[in-house]
Amino acid sequence: MDGIHTTGEVFSVKKSQPILVQSEGVTRDEEFYFLSNLDQNIAVIIQTVYCFKQDDMKCSKNVANVIKQALAKVLVHFYPLAGNLTISPNGKLIVECSNDGVPFVEAVADCSIDVLGDITIPDPVILGELVHTIPGAKNILEMPLLTAQVTRFKCGGFVLGMTINHCMTDGISAMEFVNSWAETARGMSLTVPPFVDRSILRSRQSPTISYDHKEFMEIQDKSNMDRLYKEEQIVYNSFYFDQEKIGRLKKLAMEDGEIKSCTTFTVLTALVWRARSKALKMKPHQETKLLFAVDGRSKFSPPLPKGYFGNGIVLTCCLCKVGELVQKPFSHVVGLVQDAIKMVNEDFIRSTIDYFEVTRARPSLTATLLITSWTRLSFNTTNFGWGDPSQSGCVTLPEKEVVLFLSKGREKGTTLLLGLPLTAMITFQELILP
Repeated sequence: MDGIHTTGEVFSVKKSQPILVQSEGVTRDEEFYFLSNLDQNIAVIIQTVYCFKQDDMKCSKNVANVIKQALAKVLVHFYPLAGNLTISPNGKLIVECSNDGVPFVEAVADCSIDVLGDITIPDPVILGELVHTIPGAKNILEMPLLTAQVTRFKCGGFVLGMTINHCMTDGISAMEFVNSWAETARGMSLTVPPFVDRSILRSRQSPTISYDHKEFMEIQDKSNMDRLYKEEQIVYNSFYFDQEKIGRLKKLAMEDGEIKSCTTFTVLTALVWRARSKALKMKPHQETKLLFAVDGRSKFSPPLPKGYFGNGIVLTCCLCKVGELVQKPFSHVVGLVQDAIKMVNEDFIRSTIDYFEVTRARPSLTATLLITSWTRLSFNTTNFGWGDPSQSGCVTLPEKEVVLFLSKGREKGTTLLLGLPLTAMITFQELILP
């Protein structure tokens, strides 16, 4: 077994063969499970890890068994996760409710969990050892919708590594699933039972497209960014913004009087969009696009049911030339982000659903920044019976265009994660931390 190098040390992980954990008891008798048009365009695998330090009051020797048995029980409620992704006759993703089961791996590491260090920064090599993936899979249809791996460390700590297909959950419903799984492991009933009927987000019988939906627009790479990504090593980094730094950004955004108020999300998004475009040496006449997800649950009348299981998010868009982005005042860029947020209402979401129904278009990511915010997700309160996680993180980012916003434990600041070609990362760091 090859050694994995981290923080100057070497550790190895010995893994069992995966077993399939099926839903325990009777499941629904439906053959296929409908996925909405909001689920169709984000079929990427999200890999996360949760670290649990040794609990002096409770031995972790049986932790894998407890988590495995709880998975079988919670899959009764979240039964589509035990099925397989396939293509429907009309060419859309759909789940075959086969109850084939979720691949589950038990593993043992030959070191203390402290060897992992700070897992804030994605690390596909090191953290990749703590999740179960399917190396031979040729496409998304050959990958399980969910996998789990429990790795025990010599110190008594353990890591739960999970992969999940984004077409099944957005951040909110993924968190509700993991917390339900943890509650089941502790013998509790579910605080938020899932609402699994996604047909409430079907397209309208007569599709009505009311917006331009520039999020789907193709952009030409006039800045030869593709070459930069091919020729240089991609490096990951994280940047923490405490309340003081965020306060300074808000003051900068409002100092010319063009905008009267702003949020942490809008100023950080504007800052990253501008700095990343400069770091990638985008030319002034290059069009650039900003995409970010807005939670649509409360935008509907009535709102989506509590516990809605699926993607309740919609992508909204800003589009401009790089020259405008970097030369105009910071307040202008923040205003563009604010306008994109204001645009999202029920009519916009329904129009997005109908747009995909008619066009089958997918958002283009050329010269694009895609922001995903997990700042409101309770990653550090998932208790399987051994206390809350000491830390959690992403193994890797799903696309090179993605920047992730995270909260840092119980602190009030925001951490942003991204990957860039090496020279671009050096420039980005200089621009974002002057």
